Amino acid sequence: MRRTGVKCRFYQASSSEMFGSMLPPQSETTAFHPRSPYACAKVFGHNITVNYRESYGLHASSGILFNHESPRRGETFVTRKITRAVAHIKYGVQQKLYLGNMEARRDWGYAPDYVRAMWLMLQQESPDDFVVGTGEAHTVREFVELAFAHAGLDWKQHVEVDARYFRPAEVDYLCADASKARRVLGWQPTVTFDELVRIMVEADLKAVEARLKGGADALQLAVTAEGNHS
Repeated sequence: MRRTGVKCRFYQASSSEMFGSMLPPQSETTAFHPRSPYACAKVFGHNITVNYRESYGLHASSGILFNHESPRRGETFVTRKITRAVAHIKYGVQQKLYLGNMEARRDWGYAPDYVRAMWLMLQQESPDDFVVGTGEAHTVREFVELAFAHAGLDWKQHVEVDARYFRPAEVDYLCADASKARRVLGWQPTVTFDELVRIMVEADLKAVEARLKGGADALQLAVTAEGNHS
């Protein structure tokens, strides 16, 4: 963009993980304290975007997005790991789900809401940085309870804590102060935490049911479900 002079608008995908151990609520003015290699890399990407914006006048905005989920979330992320396991357990494909720190608190929202926020940033006359989140934090345990309850299951019979999944440097509590995005962009989330969990559980239930009805062998599904313990 700088070298060619192409008139376009740049979006930097920053992350709430950059805040690390800083106390919530976290806003655009909260200092960064990254607690993982991923978060460190995100801090660099964020800062170089600000640097190029201020140095060369590029229309470059950073969205500091808190956790945004949907049925398309990768199966290694904790939310999808949970909802996928719920579906497998419901249909007898697996029996146990192994998790790490169930008391970690995150600000979870619905991915399409956050994509709308990204789009709104790029419609602004001037580039800027925006925190995007719901302003509500929930524990992994709460997500588990809701997900299993939606499928009519008792999570205590199926969930076990495995110390292998604890982070070397834990991020205990992330919760967004998205007041700037609400004020400047006119953005606000449309899907509640309970609705988000329901959407994800129902999608995975339908996916497993369709595979079983389509002739997929339950044993083969069980083999793939072992990914929930990897």
